[in-house]
Amino acid sequence: MVDSLTFNICDNLTIQGEVAEIDRCPSDTRVCLTKINQKQEQEDRIVAVIPLGDGLNVNLTKLSSPTGLSITMHGQPYPSGSDNAKDQTFNLKLICDENASDPKFVSYDGSLAEVEWTNPAACGSEVGDGSDNDSGNDGDSEGDEEEESVGSGIGWFFLVILLAFIAYFVLGAYHNYTTYGATGMDLIPHRDFWQEVPYMMSDVVSHLCSSARPRRSSNRGGYIAV
Repeated sequence: MVDSLTFNICDNLTIQGEVAEIDRCPSDTRVCLTKINQKQEQEDRIVAVIPLGDGLNVNLTKLSSPTGLSITMHGQPYPSGSDNAKDQTFNLKLICDENASDPKFVSYDGSLAEVEWTNPAACGSEVGDGSDNDSGNDGDSEGDEEEESVGSGIGWFFLVILLAFIAYFVLGAYHNYTTYGATGMDLIPHRDFWQEVPYMMSDVVSHLCSSARPRRSSNRGGYIAV
């Protein structure tokens, strides 16, 4: 009896069209164990097809000794519909090593299949301790805090200006009312000045426009009297 284990931790296994449907795992399987009966001078016969895991139930655990990553996938109970069915589990231990090797099938006890695989990709968690990212995040945080501080300072400045204007008009109106008995438009403090403001602004705008408008030079011929 030969056990053949096929797995893909990133996607579902590719369906092999030349294999009968009864002799292959379901389409949503990522780990499939096939038990093959081999006899001399006879064609191989598939005895059992066991889906050990799918992409729906995946657990990741960081390994410390040896350094690496443990990936656990869970599958449906097998045999399906049997009172003696056992939950199927697949465990892949990615072990940190500079030299990559082929996956090594360790064991299968009827419920749990274990595979070990040494690969440099498992050392990714050791490359840097995240200090660079943390410092980058700290820099972003400091920048956000500085921007927020500047923005809040400008907001407070305009708020103070607005409150000062409100206080100016309220106190001025109160003064005109209590001192001169003014009513209506006469309550506005320095009313003559505020009436002239639109005209002054119009003069300023006209002056700016005339200054920005390019001057045309005259190239007409003529003479100078001497």
